[in-house]
Amino acid sequence: MNINFTLIAQAIAFAILIWFTVKYVWPPLLNAIETRQKEIADGLAAAQEGKASLEVAAKKTTLQLNEAKQKASEIISQAEKRASEILEEAKHQAKTEGDRIILGAKAEIDQEVNRAKESLREQVSTLAIAGAEKILSKEIDKKAHSDMLSKLAKEL
Repeated sequence: MNINFTLIAQAIAFAILIWFTVKYVWPPLLNAIETRQKEIADGLAAAQEGKASLEVAAKKTTLQLNEAKQKASEIISQAEKRASEILEEAKHQAKTEGDRIILGAKAEIDQEVNRAKESLREQVSTLAIAGAEKILSKEIDKKAHSDMLSKLAKEL
């Protein structure tokens, strides 16, 4: 065997192997690599879109949360205002009712005072008539007269 023939045969076999690899093995490998690269690129793009949509959703959530807090504070302030109005209205009604009760009590007191005055007038007039009758029925004597007046004063 000749070493040149062996080297040439090996070179030819190697060239056939390279041609076969380039023709039949390499294209499916390149297709698989390109498909995988495309899938990776699509996945990265989807991840970027997901990240962007997550940021948008986070901003929307923050805005909605702020709006909800603002609405809640408005509702609370309206409730506090309404409670204050109800309290003021109740105070006003209570004052009005108290004034009405006081006026009624004053009127009743005035009526009682007038009745008491009328009753006292009647009693005083009765006592005056009785005193006058006694004075007239007895002799007019200064001592008896002054005793009678002091008795009458005590009775009043």
